[in-house]
Amino acid sequence: MQKKEILQELKGYLFMLLACVAYGMSTSLFLAPNSIIAGGIAGLSVLVNYFNEQIPIGVLSIVFNLPILIFGIKYQGWKFIFRCLLTIVTLGVVTDLLAFFPAMTNDSVLSSLYGGVCQGIAVGLFVKYEFSSGGTELLGRLIARLVKVVKIPVCVGILDGIIVLAGAIATQTPNNMLYALIVVFVSTKVSEVVLVGLEKSKMCIIITDKGEELSDVLVHSSPRGVTMLAGQGMYTHNNHDVLLTCVKNRQLTQLRQLVKSVDEHAFIIINESVEVRGKGFQSLE
Repeated sequence: MQKKEILQELKGYLFMLLACVAYGMSTSLFLAPNSIIAGGIAGLSVLVNYFNEQIPIGVLSIVFNLPILIFGIKYQGWKFIFRCLLTIVTLGVVTDLLAFFPAMTNDSVLSSLYGGVCQGIAVGLFVKYEFSSGGTELLGRLIARLVKVVKIPVCVGILDGIIVLAGAIATQTPNNMLYALIVVFVSTKVSEVVLVGLEKSKMCIIITDKGEELSDVLVHSSPRGVTMLAGQGMYTHNNHDVLLTCVKNRQLTQLRQLVKSVDEHAFIIINESVEVRGKGFQSLE
């Protein structure tokens, strides 16, 4: 293994540890002290700990995950399962160590918000550096392999929903479902930021009869490249030029003005791009 690959691997494990700390903070400092069951194996562990505080949440999460890992060896391979096991044990230990610290807040709404932020950071880092904390996400993958008609997100959603509903019934707090929704929503948004960054981009498709002139203006007036395609309007059967380009959000206004200055009759389609990699954007690495 080359030095660069070793450093990349060590970097991955470092961020895995940071992700475990963030996830542990979410569970031990925000959600568990306020009895918020937000789904996943962590939520199930919080629920069991709610009725038996003598069993630490981290230990419970490891115990609940072990059967899932054993079940997943056949389908996911030893390397993936080993990384899962390492992450699960680290997360369990970190969660129980952080449990010795007092809760950051006793406000359930604030706990849901900040718990979601910490959880989102953790999930984003896990995905970005190709680690998995097992849980309902891994179990959902395995169920989807066995039950072909059910997709992975549906499996995970059903499993998490059952845990959240069970938590609301067992703790006799219907509001728990609302807090869980806050955690899930915030976690999803934050993990997206961790994965793709704050700087979002737009993919623009410009249909015009002045393709050469417009592409020349765009190339010389902005640092973005332009690709020209041939198109045909199927209503009129007239030929048109189709320009394809990606710009950052802050450059969108300038793009509209440039297009208007060359062809007032141009047709622009603007799509949200989840991720853009290449020159002028994020590195391909």
